[in-house]
Amino acid sequence: MTDLVGYDNADTERWADEPPKRWTRTAFERDRARIMHSSALRRLAAKTQVHGPGADDFVRNRLTHSLEVAQIGRELGQTIGCDPDLVDAACLAHDLGHPPFGHNGEVALDEFAQMCGGFEGNAQTLRVLTRLEAKTFRPDGGPAGLNLTRAALDAAMKYPWRRGELGAGTKFGAYDDDLAVFGWVRAGAPERQPCLEAQVMDLADDVAYSVHDFEDGIQAGQIDPARLGGERDAVVAVARSTYAPLVDDATLLAAYERLCSLAYWPVAHDGSRRASAALKTTTSQLIGRFCSAVEAATHERYTHEPLTRYSASLVVPDATRHEIAVLKGVSAHLVMFTADRTDGLLAERQLLGRLAEHLLERAPGTLDPAFRDDWAEAPDDGARRRVVVDQVASLTDPSAVALARRLEEPPGPAPGRVQG
Repeated sequence: MTDLVGYDNADTERWADEPPKRWTRTAFERDRARIMHSSALRRLAAKTQVHGPGADDFVRNRLTHSLEVAQIGRELGQTIGCDPDLVDAACLAHDLGHPPFGHNGEVALDEFAQMCGGFEGNAQTLRVLTRLEAKTFRPDGGPAGLNLTRAALDAAMKYPWRRGELGAGTKFGAYDDDLAVFGWVRAGAPERQPCLEAQVMDLADDVAYSVHDFEDGIQAGQIDPARLGGERDAVVAVARSTYAPLVDDATLLAAYERLCSLAYWPVAHDGSRRASAALKTTTSQLIGRFCSAVEAATHERYTHEPLTRYSASLVVPDATRHEIAVLKGVSAHLVMFTADRTDGLLAERQLLGRLAEHLLERAPGTLDPAFRDDWAEAPDDGARRRVVVDQVASLTDPSAVALARRLEEPPGPAPGRVQG
């Protein structure tokens, strides 16, 4: 048996067998280290969270977001009985499959990939962890990615079902050509139920980006706390339509009023050090408010210990869900859905679509060496298109722009020809 309390040998099994390690780290500590040292994690530093890389020195990128999700998830998971390193690993990994330009890039790649199973950042994360990130190979010669434990891969899976299982247009966690490893990860798990550690990761993600997008918007001058009262109805409408479609306006309005009545809710921000310190207090208090409510509700429902894997589900009070949805609605209304961003978002999608088409037309010579090998082994046109998707999804925002420009440049003069 494993020495990890609440976890057994099946939880710590790896996709490809590995020789025993001499170090005394646990299997989950090793999982976390593999993700921390991966090139996929480093690339997140140049991928859009809300604002593109370099847009502002203060705002988050997808790497800093992932680090903050990991801090929140680790502490919350530990308070309810999950292994903290396992939750930490899942949080660090949760966005590894995101393409350039964030969710906007997902839309572009999903359109390009329709004939080969679509694109979904969460399914791409599984692909990165089990195939694309170079560390380990299986005995048959196939890649095993980072070769994480079963529990770590399961904990990184927000949507443990394949495309179309829950209806068209819903998020999913695995492409059809990754069903072998998906089935191995989910062996013995209740159908379509995320494990407890994945639920903690998912909530930590929601908490982090709801609070930090709000903070970033204020620091960047896009959200004026003094004017939030006048935006109430618009914020509630966006929160309902985008994040809480089954919740009525009155309930969301009550959540909005609760947030605005908090002693630490910002009422002004002038960019001074004192104002920035007060805003940081707001973010800390909001994170504590949301996580404390979830911890208390979960412990109230479950009295046994430890709470791990499928022995419990995370209990998130409705009031907490509504407050998180409203906070997201503030940033969505005043930052993400503003008219001045519309043209930029369209341009990003068009650039990524053109880039994918150019790569497909000129492959394999336009692909990185690792993806050329995948292209050579691809059995059909759909599989080759998937290789192009993998290549594009691996790029950062700046490298996607640079590669698109390079591929769209007209060919230069033939060597030795005199132009006149």
